[in-house]
Amino acid sequence: MLFIRDDVYKEYANMMMNIVILSMILCISLSFWIISITASTYYGTLRPISPWRWLFSVIVPIFIVSNGLKKKSLDNGGALGGLLVGFLLSIANYSFFSALLVFFFTSSKLTKWRGEIKKKYDSEYKEGGQRTWVQVFCNGGIPAELALLYMVENGSGEIPIDFSKEYTASWMCLSLLGAIACSAGDTWASEIAPVISKSSPRLITSWEKVPVGTNGGVTLVGLFASLLGGLCVGIAYFVTQLLFVNDLEFAAPQWPVILYGAMAGLLGSILDSYLGAIMQYSGFDESTGKVVNHPTSGAKLISGKPILDNNAVNLFSSILIAILLPGAAWSFWPRT
Repeated sequence: MLFIRDDVYKEYANMMMNIVILSMILCISLSFWIISITASTYYGTLRPISPWRWLFSVIVPIFIVSNGLKKKSLDNGGALGGLLVGFLLSIANYSFFSALLVFFFTSSKLTKWRGEIKKKYDSEYKEGGQRTWVQVFCNGGIPAELALLYMVENGSGEIPIDFSKEYTASWMCLSLLGAIACSAGDTWASEIAPVISKSSPRLITSWEKVPVGTNGGVTLVGLFASLLGGLCVGIAYFVTQLLFVNDLEFAAPQWPVILYGAMAGLLGSILDSYLGAIMQYSGFDESTGKVVNHPTSGAKLISGKPILDNNAVNLFSSILIAILLPGAAWSFWPRT
């Protein structure tokens, strides 16, 4: 009887905590709107946040995160982080949010896909692929920061990517898109290739065959999957630009964002694999027959050193792609 009462108290405390968190998010989001109105009135150059955009940025992320909690794609910490990231990206630019949404939806589905096979080689596989706040931060932290910088520089709203007219805004948009596409490419590669690839992965630094699940192991299927992951994110961004950006006929063509997303997915996955091969520990535990990411007494070293974990590698990869790729895109982007 005491155990049942404890469970009831825990559920009640959980419910109250969720109510408090939602109330705080509503207050924070409302303050963004008030600050936006005040700044646009004072400076006269920034576009204020419309009430409809504010409502969308609050209600839609709450609905998506609630669904993620229900389907166990997120834990409580991951849900809170997802709410914050979703709010910032949607209130800044709908194209940012659509790219994030495609990444979250596809990665959640792929993580659960053929989970019974992934259990056999992944020592850290979670049932349902629940994402924690750390994983949300490492994949969404850089986009959230860039969304804030975008709002400080340009206000809230969609802007066409055009380096000749909006250099700073275009750089920020491509930087954010690159970070999300990088995360998507890595996730697609790591979730698809080990399941359907018929060839053994090869370590990207030495090209030697390694067991499935080794950090830094690549296959042709994985590289193609990373390209497709980035491509899907780029398509989502492009379609949203077509729907919400005004006067596109006077701006540079937006279709290159699709190719940019694909390249960011592919290059991000390659960079992630390289960092994983040299800065993540991979060992084969003969007692379990699985690859482990931490040194143990029964594990034989395959590659890497125990410097970074998978989340840190993902974070560093997205940072490097966000910094380096927009500069490369500037050189070939169409001019008006």
